[in-house]
Order: sequence, then C-alpha cells, then structure tokens
Amino acid sequence: MSLTSIKIKFNRFALLIVMDINGKLFQKVTRVLIFFLIICGLFINKLSAQVGGNNSFDFLSLVSSARIASMGGDFLSINDGDITLALNNPSLINSTLNHHLSLSIVDYYADINYGFAAYSHSFEKYGSFVGAVQFVNYGKFDYADNTGIINGRFGASELAMQIGWARAITPKWSIGSNFKYIYSSFEGYNSHGMALDFAGSFFDDENGFSSSFIVKNIGWQVKSYTSGNKEEFPFEIQFGLSKRLKHLPFRYSLLVNHLNKWDVSYHNPYDTNSDYTLLNDAENTNDASLKFGDQLFRHIVIGGELLLSENFILRLGYNYKRRKELGVDSKMSTVGFSWGFEFKISRFRLAYARSAYHLAGSPNYFTITTNIAELFKR
Repeated sequence: MSLTSIKIKFNRFALLIVMDINGKLFQKVTRVLIFFLIICGLFINKLSAQVGGNNSFDFLSLVSSARIASMGGDFLSINDGDITLALNNPSLINSTLNHHLSLSIVDYYADINYGFAAYSHSFEKYGSFVGAVQFVNYGKFDYADNTGIINGRFGASELAMQIGWARAITPKWSIGSNFKYIYSSFEGYNSHGMALDFAGSFFDDENGFSSSFIVKNIGWQVKSYTSGNKEEFPFEIQFGLSKRLKHLPFRYSLLVNHLNKWDVSYHNPYDTNSDYTLLNDAENTNDASLKFGDQLFRHIVIGGELLLSENFILRLGYNYKRRKELGVDSKMSTVGFSWGFEFKISRFRLAYARSAYHLAGSPNYFTITTNIAELFKR
C-alpha cells in the first residue's frame, strides 16, 4: 500500500465523518479524529513507511516498561492507572497518575543498556501531564584508523526528553499527545530533532474494555548527522484494544501495528528453508492465502494478564513478526514469546519481564513504580 493511497483513504474517511455528524458526543469525537487525520495528511508525504533500521532515532520504538515487554512489546491500551503505559500511549494520562514516579532499566545485548524515568502531575484547569526521559548507552568502542592502529576509545548514546498531555473530553473518551526532543551522538557525529505523538482512547470501564488509536513519531530532524542529509523518523500508525473477562481474572490485549504500511516483511537473502517468509520474492510460493496470512499476522501482537490478586500478576505475550524475522529455522525455541510478572511490596510495584528476541539471548526488563505523595504519608 503506497503512501499516496493511505492519504486518499484518510481524506475519504474524514469526509464521511463530517457528513454524518449527529449529537454532541459524536461531534467532539469527530473533531478529534479529523484533527488526527489532518496531521497525518500534512506530513504523510514526508514520512517513511519503512520499518526496522531505515530511520534515524529508531530507539524511540524501544519498549518502555517491563509490563509492555512481557505482553509482546510496543504499547498497550489498558486504562488502569499505569504511568509506564502512558509513555507510548499519551491518551492514558489522567489524574489517577498524579505524583506517580516510574523507573525502568533494560539489560540489553552486549554492553548496551537503556532506560526510562517518568513522573506525572495533574492540574485542574489544564489537564494531566507526564514528563519522561529515555536514554540509550551503546557502550565504548575502539577508535582505530585505516591501518588498524588504536587511537583511543569513544562512546555512543541517544537521549529523548518528552512531555505528555491528556484530557478527557467525555467520561469514556480521552485524547493525548507527546512532544519529544531527541539528541543522538555517535563519536563525532551528532543529530537532534523533535517529534510528536497523537492518541485517542475509548474506555468502557463497566465492561472492562478499552481501545486506542495512535499516530506516533511525526518528526523533524533539526540537525542531521551530515550536512544536507535529512533522514526519516520511525513514523507509525497503531491501534489496540484490551478486554477483561467477566468471569475469569484474565485480561487480553490485541495490538495492530504499522497500519501505514501493509508489507512489513524483511527479505533475508540467506533464508532458503521457508516457502512463505520471503514475501518479496514472488517465486517462493503461489499460495496467496499463505502470503496474506503471513503479512496480516506480522502486524498483530497479542498478550494476556492473569490477575491472581491486586498484589501479584502473571503476563505472557507473542509477537509473530519478531519470531519470523529473528528466529533460526533449525531451532526456533521461544523466539517471539515474552513473559513476566508484577508484585506489590508496601507502596512499590515491581515488574520484571524477559522477551526472547533471538537464541543469542533475551533482554531483561525491570520497572519500579510508586506514588511519591503516598511515600510521605504517615
């Protein structure tokens, strides 16, 4: 699906909404949707539909918390007062997060470490805000010339500072946005830019249902790594929903990623064992249903939470795209699966997750969350 066709569909959708406005609630929701569509329409021609390694600042797509990592990665639409979810989905920011503080650290591959810190505060007149800092430290590298002589060492790191805002427009509808300032440094090369996220959510707390629509990383590279070489941002359109079962202590989550691009498959020239993973090569298979199914499920992430009590939760997730791209045919093991748990000790909530990316190893995610105001209560 081309970017031009996406823009045409956005414009048609916006027109249909305008022609069918009926009722105060629908008018409010319509204005929000039209705003999102206008934003997308303004920037869609400048945004890349590529995925995985084709953009600058790809670290913006890193998982922000142990909870998200344990349920497949990316984002969640669950409305239960978790500040770590608001980093990726600003429409979840609300007054219940007031004075909440969260810290996350990830033991990534090799010497790479990254983490997040977030704090929330609410204002009666202006809505609720979350300030966050995201950092990635890639470790130290040898500085060698073209003859192989070592002339010292250098570092590489990236940083993003963001402020998120949200406001409820009705008891069941909420809108939110993130503004991000990004800085990246690799030896003597550095770049900085700005990005925006927009999100809208619908909540039906009585039935344990919620859903979200997100337009993520609409960005501008203020300064590029090299003069005159502007690069794309990891732009993405997403949709997610979650539902808590009525008669079981279980909540499931379904996410749909990369709505702005249908073909998100990765062409691996060394993979000759699969008939339908190399979808860019038409000769690999004539079965259209296999191709369609493979492409469809690359957009879908599923997860679940077993809510054993308020103090202990078990989680599991599955990411089909990750399994297809990073699995080894001779031994797939648990690549693409993730799991984790969360428990409460006093006034702190501690979460852990392990996500299988590859047989070479699995990152460990640690998150701690608390309410600063409650800590100082006697």
